Amino acid sequence: MPREVVLGMDALERKISFIAAGVAFLLAALFVPHLLHNTKVTDTAKVLKGTTCPKGYHYVVTSLNCQRVTITHPSAWVIQFLLIIAFGFALVAFAYFRKRSGVAASSIFLGLALGTAGLPFLFLGGWLVIRALRLQKYGDPTFAGSNRRARERAQAKREGRTETPRSSQSAAERAASRRAAKKGIVKPSGPAPSKRYTPKQRPRKR
Repeated sequence: MPREVVLGMDALERKISFIAAGVAFLLAALFVPHLLHNTKVTDTAKVLKGTTCPKGYHYVVTSLNCQRVTITHPSAWVIQFLLIIAFGFALVAFAYFRKRSGVAASSIFLGLALGTAGLPFLFLGGWLVIRALRLQKYGDPTFAGSNRRARERAQAKREGRTETPRSSQSAAERAASRRAAKKGIVKPSGPAPSKRYTPKQRPRKR
């Protein structure tokens, strides 16, 4: 399989990458309220004994538990916000130019930066890497197609023969050949004979 195909992206991969970029921008939008003012977070803890609470907590009669209010300054959210925006634009750019390695790396780094919320991006990066490996080894990125190619190769190896040209072609290559045939594009079999170097053939006697 050519290197350009392995490192490139098909329509499905680009579509999912653009969707992932949209999810990243949506997550960034959720950070905007935290950037405008201080954020108050209320933590709860179990009562130790009677009305005694752990250090830093106070007892609340209405809820019968211990609570603590933490105030977070907007500056604490800036770095994470900028990271999400940067990786979101990176996903859009790499997907637009069909750069598989760029999309995979951006997705993995974004997933690591977000923690639990970044699991979908980690899955996207791993999915693109696995499809690239299948393309390189079997010529087909799909699970069903790569398994079929693996079975064909194993059967050919057991029978002591090589794969036929048709069986060695991937589904994408066969589809491209069918589209070319429908359009009337015929692959030339070889160069035309040169009038200068090709001797003239004498007509056969009847």
